[in-house]
Amino acid sequence: MAEQKRDYYEVLGIDKNADEAAIKKAYRALAKKYHPDMNPGDAEAEKKFKEASEAYAILSDPEKKRQYDQYGHSAFEGGAGGFGGFDFNSMDFGDIFGDIFGDLFGGGRRGRSSNGPMKGANLRTSVRITFEEAVFGVDKEIELTLKDECTTCRGTGAKPGTNSETCPKCGGKGQVVFSQQSFFGTVQNVQTCPECGGSGKIIKDKCTDCHGSGYIANRKKIQISIPAGIDNGQSVRIREKGEPGLNGGPRGDLLVEVIVQRHPIFQRQDYNIYSTVPVSFAAAALGGEVVIDTVDGKVIYDVKPGTQTDTKVRLKGKGVPSLRNKEVRGDHYVTLVVQVPDKLSHEAKELLKQFDSLTGDTLNAAKNITSDGGNESGKEKDKKKKFWK
Repeated sequence: MAEQKRDYYEVLGIDKNADEAAIKKAYRALAKKYHPDMNPGDAEAEKKFKEASEAYAILSDPEKKRQYDQYGHSAFEGGAGGFGGFDFNSMDFGDIFGDIFGDLFGGGRRGRSSNGPMKGANLRTSVRITFEEAVFGVDKEIELTLKDECTTCRGTGAKPGTNSETCPKCGGKGQVVFSQQSFFGTVQNVQTCPECGGSGKIIKDKCTDCHGSGYIANRKKIQISIPAGIDNGQSVRIREKGEPGLNGGPRGDLLVEVIVQRHPIFQRQDYNIYSTVPVSFAAAALGGEVVIDTVDGKVIYDVKPGTQTDTKVRLKGKGVPSLRNKEVRGDHYVTLVVQVPDKLSHEAKELLKQFDSLTGDTLNAAKNITSDGGNESGKEKDKKKKFWK
C-alpha cells in the first residue's frame, strides 16, 4: 500500500495564502535543517529533505501551485520516479539550488559569471518614534557610519602610482565555480572569489589611507521621512545609502526599522485604535458628558442614561491613516467602564441607601428572604444555619 502524502502546505509549515517569498523562506529553513550533507547517514532527514523539495518545486511554480490547489496530489499522479510518484527529472532545480543552497555551501546565485558592476549590500538600522509620530508621520535624523570612496586612491585601493594585478585564482572574473554533490546529482555553484573578494584584481601595494579597501568610513547624519500610518516593526527604505557597489555598481539601500513606543492609553490593531474611559456611577445612571482622549485631541461624548460598563463606542475616522492614502483612516473604539466610588462621606452613604430603597432595596435582599413571613419549618432554618456556618 502506497504511503499517503502529506499536504504540501503542511510540509513547509505555511498558510495557503503564503506568497512566493514566504514559500522560499520556509523551504530554505527546512533545506538547511534536513539536507543530506548536513545529516550524513540519516535516512529520516533525507526523506524529509526530499519531501520538502517536492513541496517547494510545486508551490514555487505558479501554474503547478494552481493545479495543486485545485486537484491536490492527484494533479501529479502517474509521474515516473521521484518521491511517491513525483517526477523530479521534469523539474528545473537550478534556480532553487543556486539561490537557496548557495547559502549552505558558501556560494552565491548561479548566473554571475563575470566581475561586472554589482550593487552594494543593504545596511540596516533602527529608529524609535512615539505612538503619535507613527500615526501622523515624522521626519527624523539618524546617525550612522557609511563608506565613501577613498580620495587618495579614488577607490582603487592601490597606492597612488601603482596598479592592481589580475587575480590568478579567478582569472579576473571575480568568481569561482565549484561542483557540489547533492541528492539530485552534481550541481555547479558560483561563489565570490576568496582571493580578490569579487573584484577580479589583486592589490600588492595598498593605499595607506584606506588599507586597500578603496573606501573610508565616515560618521554621517541622514534625514529620513517616516510616513503616516507606519506600524511597529515596519521599515523605511532609503535608496543608495547602503554599502558601496563593486566594479562601479550602485550603492545598496538603507533599511530603517521603525520601533514604536508603547502608549499609556492607546492600543493599535491594524488601522484601528482602542482605549478605555472611566465613567462615574452618576453619569452612567443619569447620563452626562465624558471626555475621551484621541490622537486628534479631546472629544466630548454624551453618555446615555443607564449606560452599563463595557459599553463600546465607535469614533469613526479617529484611527490610524492608511499607508497608501493618509486621507483614509481607521476608527477609534472606546470601552466605557463604570467606576464605583470606594470612598463616600456619611451623607453620601445615606443618600445612596435612600436611592437603593427606591430602586429595589438590594441592600436588604438577603434579610428579606431569610425573614420572609416566618413560614419556614425548623428543619429549613437548620439547613440555612449549617450552610452559612
